[in-house]
This record gives sequence, C-alpha cells and structure tokens, in this order.
Amino acid sequence: MISRSVFTALSLTLTLGAGPAFAADKVTYQLDWLPGGDKAPVYVGIQQGFFAEEDLEVSISGGRGSTDAITKLATGNADIGSADIGALLAAKAQSEVPVTAVYSVFTQAPHAFMVLADSDVKSVRDVAGKKVATSPFTSSNVYLPQVLKDNGLDLSEIKLTKSDPGALGPMMVTGQTDVVISWVTDTQRYRSQAESVGKSLRVLPWSEAGLELYSATLVASDRFLKERPDVAKRFVRAFARSVAFTNENPETAGANINAMVPEVDAAVAADTIVDTMKLVYNEVSERDGMGQLEPTRLASTWQLVAAAQQLDPSALDVETAVDRSFMPE
Repeated sequence: MISRSVFTALSLTLTLGAGPAFAADKVTYQLDWLPGGDKAPVYVGIQQGFFAEEDLEVSISGGRGSTDAITKLATGNADIGSADIGALLAAKAQSEVPVTAVYSVFTQAPHAFMVLADSDVKSVRDVAGKKVATSPFTSSNVYLPQVLKDNGLDLSEIKLTKSDPGALGPMMVTGQTDVVISWVTDTQRYRSQAESVGKSLRVLPWSEAGLELYSATLVASDRFLKERPDVAKRFVRAFARSVAFTNENPETAGANINAMVPEVDAAVAADTIVDTMKLVYNEVSERDGMGQLEPTRLASTWQLVAAAQQLDPSALDVETAVDRSFMPE
C-alpha cells in the first residue's frame, strides 16, 4: 500500500511534469503610433509563434509618436518598442534618457512628397512656387527646410499649409494643394484617393533627394537591457525573423494584424507592408546587413537631426545611444 505522503509527492511530480517547466517571459512592446501595416512585424511575431518559440509572451501598447514611446520606455511603462532614432538622439542630447537603440528597422527616411502623376512636379526642385500641405505634427516638418536647402530651395519659395492629416489626400485630389508631405508608408492611402478620381500617384522620397538617415528603430529601456539581457536578445532574434517573414508574406502579415486589430483592413495593411519594406530592404541594408546601425551612417544621422532641430552636434556621442550586443548572431 502506498502511503498518503508518497502518493501526494508522486501526484505533484506528475502534475508538474505535465506542464511547461517555466512560464514564458513577459515583454511589453511599445508602438510609436497606431497599428497598421508599417507596424506588422510585432503582430506577425505573435501570430506566427516566433516570440513563443523564444519563450516570450508579448503584449502591445499603442503610442502617439516617437517622443511618447521613448517617454513610456524611459519611465518603465514598456520594455522595448519602436521609435524614430532621430527623436531618441535629440532626447539624449538634451537629457539623460535611459533608452537605447538596439536594432535598425527603417534604414531610409520615410518622408516624401506626394503628387498626382499628371503634375509637373517630378522632383523636389519642382516644388518651388507650389502649394504644399502637411500635417501640423509630422516629424517630416522638421526635415523640410533641410531637404529644400539640399536641393537649392528655401522654405520661403513654397506656399506651406498645415491641415488635419485626414484632409491632405482630399486636398490633393481636388486641387486645393499641389503637393502633400507624408510618409512612404502612407502611399497606399494616397494612391487609393487618387484612383477614386481617375488619377494615379507619384511619390518623391526625400531619401532620393539627399536626406540619408536612419529612422524607425527598435529601442529599449536601459533597465530592461540591464536586468533581462537574455530576454532582450531573444526578443530581437524573434523580431528579426518577423521582419523577414513580413517581407516575404505581406498578405499573411496583413491578415495577422487584422486578427489582432480587426479595424485594420488586411488588404490595405498588406499593400502598406509592400511600400514599407522599401525602407527596410534596400541598398543600405544590403551593404551593412539587416538591423545594423553602422557607425558612419549613425553619425551622419545625428548631424542631420542636430541641424534640423538646431541642436549642438557636440552635445552627444552617438555611440552612447546604441548597443549592438543584442543583434542576432
């Protein structure tokens, strides 16, 4: 006969053996804006099980811009997330922000001029004398004077109007403005609006007009990196797999976002992913490698950010803003 104590111990052993040995590590991911195709990799990582395979349980927190995302990471409300590295560098130049860049996502600037294809605006130089509409809050406004200067123009040579982001497309297709300032990631929305009136769209990326810099980047709380370095490394490894899957399977990735955020249309997200991936996979990533924050380009990015925001370039050693040890092997 088995004694009660032996039976209890045996039952406990069998119960423990039936489940996982360890609970998954929880990670809070901070978006820098609303869900959409340009934010696909984190949703793909959850839906395709890439994070689960690394024993990670990832939750996603919505954001309202890069500054908001950096603040939430700095204050411990999130562990890792996405933000424009320019915003991070500017913040670190002005105060001790405990947030660090670990993996480059957009190796090219997303800013662009959008025009109707039948417009005589075929290059940045052609916006001289034109009506240009932009959102009041987009980070593109910071770089507008610089990209104009690089192309022999001055801000005074355009007729700039600031309007609600949702009004920009309709303003363009109805002729209220000649040019719209937006991101390459918004191409599908403007393309659809142009097609609704029988027109097509022309996109003039600022990266092709001299604005060469890093943009969207994985950034993490210093506390997270210090206290849970193995978790951080596993997250970045899974995220890198998610980026590759998203690039190769935009339709599936769009469906993955829709499964978690039903208000995001899967087909629109898929089209957005195709446009977005041009910022991820390009000559820079081919030359330096996926996710890399190459020192020379990083330093150049800071010089552009400092000039655009009238900051002292010597106020920051950019290498203190990155940690490359979390890059996938």
